[in-house]
Amino acid sequence: MSVQIPLATLSSPVQNPRLPETTRRSVDFHPSIWGEKFLSYANNNNIMEDDDSAKKEEHEELKNEVKKLLLAKVDDEPLEKLKLIDAIQRLGVCYHFEQEIDQILMQYLARNDGDSGDLFTISLQFRLLRQNGYEMSCDVFNKFKDSEGKLKECLTNDVQGMLSLYEATHLRVHGEDILEEALAFTTTHLRAIATRYSDSDSSLASQVTHALKQTIRKGLPRLEARLFMTFYQADPSHSEAVLAFAKLDFNMLQKQHQQEVCEIAGWWKDLDFSKKLPFIRDRVIEGYFWALGVYFEPGYRLARRILTKVIAITSAIDDIYDAYGTLEELVLFTKAVERWDISEKDNLPEYMQICYQALIDVYREIEEKMTEEGRIYCHDYAKEAMKNQVRAYFLEAQWFYTLHVPTLEEYMELATVTSAYQMLATTSYVGMGDVATVEAFAWISSDPKILTGSTILCRLTDDIVSHEFEQKRGHVASAIECYVNQYGATEEEAVKEFGERITNAWKEINEECLYPTTVPMPLLTRILNLARVIDVVYKDGDGYTNAGTILKDFVASLLIDSVPL
Repeated sequence: MSVQIPLATLSSPVQNPRLPETTRRSVDFHPSIWGEKFLSYANNNNIMEDDDSAKKEEHEELKNEVKKLLLAKVDDEPLEKLKLIDAIQRLGVCYHFEQEIDQILMQYLARNDGDSGDLFTISLQFRLLRQNGYEMSCDVFNKFKDSEGKLKECLTNDVQGMLSLYEATHLRVHGEDILEEALAFTTTHLRAIATRYSDSDSSLASQVTHALKQTIRKGLPRLEARLFMTFYQADPSHSEAVLAFAKLDFNMLQKQHQQEVCEIAGWWKDLDFSKKLPFIRDRVIEGYFWALGVYFEPGYRLARRILTKVIAITSAIDDIYDAYGTLEELVLFTKAVERWDISEKDNLPEYMQICYQALIDVYREIEEKMTEEGRIYCHDYAKEAMKNQVRAYFLEAQWFYTLHVPTLEEYMELATVTSAYQMLATTSYVGMGDVATVEAFAWISSDPKILTGSTILCRLTDDIVSHEFEQKRGHVASAIECYVNQYGATEEEAVKEFGERITNAWKEINEECLYPTTVPMPLLTRILNLARVIDVVYKDGDGYTNAGTILKDFVASLLIDSVPL
């Protein structure tokens, strides 16, 4: 969606751009919980270089062993090859073997024998094919129905099969009733199993408990890989080569990520936003975690750097519009962004000058990088997306200052933009190289169905967990308030309705990630991963704003604590 602002609005005379502090909204966001922790990684470079060559050699040897396992013929035991692919993907090393995995899965698809096998096997094959973009009919699960058309009760005795089916149901699209039934069936029985074995330390019981909280489809691959290593190691049939390769690969890649976050932390420290703009959320490390969720692979270093900086600046701008700036000041800032000229800085209050300068500098860096690559169109689309973002923030601020409570439809049209996911999805393509063509940017700027689904689930998930806090501090009406006001519903009814809309949004995302796709799968994966970040970070509240809760452990597991070898 492209947001338009009447020129008369931005031309309104501003009598006093420096209003008294008493007219401001302000929120006491907690400071960064990390201090200068990640700056310390600047001292690790020499140690890393001394240790690199031996590890790279071991890494290459293990990689070749894993590839041999993948290419080995096992016609008599096809399940073993499926389990191997599943392990490689869940351990986070599939990016090394994408062609091999695709070839194997296409062979399974060509056989079209999905109706042969037990519940575990068919469910695993269904999930692996779907999550890799290949269509497989949900009719394969009809064989597990009884004479009354319901799933057989005897299935509940197969815990592994039930867990496999449960994970498969999260790849469903619209109209797949049997998967809806299977989700309800498996959820009910797996919860009973988790309760029954709550004191058990068995790996299977732990996997059930985790899956009920975080499914494979909606989890962040890097986080899930770290956890799955424990589950995989407890499996008596695990491959030592696969496990060793995954652990070594994780640690080697973690060192690269530590270098990157160190550079980002240095950039942020130089900006000194924590002192100059003390009212904003100081969350640059969490912003890097966000970018890491979008792409963790080593080849996306530049993409992570760009996306993290844009997230950090966007977060500061969001807080200016949402929690600090007066309407008169926001007119000035919006006008300055619209004109995108550093000379506009002189027309802004001092605190806005600092943010505006940083914004221009970040996009100047993007412009320079993309000019070097001969892909200046990336910068142009990204800049326009940021302009659109700021326009949306301004219109939302107008709603607040005029006490306007929009209809839900009016709210969602604007709020899916202020969620920032349209802009971040566009920005995520900037550092991806040649796969992000000018046609790809034109496509994502046209509000494709997968992006619409991602922005809807982002906005509604955020509103469900944060609306109460935001209303207390003074905030434009959220989706919850709009729904309650428009339909005379209760808050609980609103949450239930939005939960269903989020579920439907996931179905849209799943459907768009099936071949034939409109754009290459790496581009779709970025939008999928943005949705996953929201599911993980906002599952138990606003983990970004309140970064000292669950997100603290997630950051530590990916950027501080190495995997024991």
